[in-house]
Amino acid sequence: MSGDRPTLPEAGRPVHGTAAGTAYLALPPTAVDARPSGPTRLVVAWPGFDPPRTAAALAAAMPLTGVPTWRVYLELTAPGGAPSEGLGSGALLEARGVEAYAAAVEGAVESLPAVLAALRADLGIEEGPVGLAGFSVGASIALLALARGTVPVSAAALVTPVLAPARAATSLERLAGRERDWDDRAAAAAERLDLAPLAERIAGGDAAVLLIAGAKDRVVSSLEITELRDRLREHGLNAVEAATFRMGHAMAAQPGIDAQPPTTEAVRVDGVLNDWFRERLAVVTDPGGDAEPHPGHLAPATADPVEADPVTTGPAGAGPVPVEPAARAAETVTQPFSRPAGGSMTGTGAGLDAGSDAGHGFQPTPGPGFGSGSAGSAPVMGFGTVRSPMGEYPADLSQAIGLGCHN
Repeated sequence: MSGDRPTLPEAGRPVHGTAAGTAYLALPPTAVDARPSGPTRLVVAWPGFDPPRTAAALAAAMPLTGVPTWRVYLELTAPGGAPSEGLGSGALLEARGVEAYAAAVEGAVESLPAVLAALRADLGIEEGPVGLAGFSVGASIALLALARGTVPVSAAALVTPVLAPARAATSLERLAGRERDWDDRAAAAAERLDLAPLAERIAGGDAAVLLIAGAKDRVVSSLEITELRDRLREHGLNAVEAATFRMGHAMAAQPGIDAQPPTTEAVRVDGVLNDWFRERLAVVTDPGGDAEPHPGHLAPATADPVEADPVTTGPAGAGPVPVEPAARAAETVTQPFSRPAGGSMTGTGAGLDAGSDAGHGFQPTPGPGFGSGSAGSAPVMGFGTVRSPMGEYPADLSQAIGLGCHN
């Protein structure tokens, strides 16, 4: 039972509460053309240290409206229970930033069973496997939960996960022009949270996995993502797919705390995740309620997948970015993709907009404390416009990256 059980509002309204000490924002099932096809009635998602940084901001960027389950967005916390709004990926250059990262990831995984039990009691959700989703650090949480077998999982969609803090710090060093400031504890935490060596354990859970990479991400290389996909396949997980979009790391405008209209990158990612989860967790119905096959349903991945061409990382508009065919957007969702006869998918409009964040969300972060987009407020839903992140990339990158961890 949660310590702050909410009063359920009328159908279709967001729910705010606290489950086992973790603040959450829950979106009830609102899909009108689908119903669950199996026992999964809940998808849990975590934000990142970069935009979107809060549950409300992630719910606005990635609402998964077409998935006919509860979608619950959990807040991240830094050491001492503080919200993670003051953290950025640049904090990985500092020892206390790495310790905050480790505390957030491991703490979220360890508390997940208790959080789920409280959510089921709060929201009236029956027992069963869950779906997992996450962005950046949140995706790392989902991967670690899979590796540890913390809870039964049917499917997990992971957007630009931080797979290895040490490799991320190496990239940050090049971008910042300075070396990391780690002590032995930080180095040990980073080694402990290197997720690639856990591929066999992740594959052993037998959950379907979707990995999303950004071709413009300057910290988590798209090659890291595809290498993890290949490792998972080597260990027997055929139901794993990867997609690469022409985008950086951040999926929301700075500062990424409040719920805001989604960026073009977020719209594309949300569309693909909607289709992917629907193919695995839902049966599409006609207006009369009769079930029919999902028009975008795909057969399980085979031992001979169609490989994507190497991703180019040139300037915006330099050409399409090939991505895995099984992670395509279905015909019923209007996404800017073209599908050639060969079956692979290419993004035709996914270049970075002028002024958007080309890297890993490296912008100066605001002070700590919950903003209006924290678990105490509802995300802005039903947006009429789509925009890209605003603001210019900082000229002095070393200052932008050397954020540290604000207490």
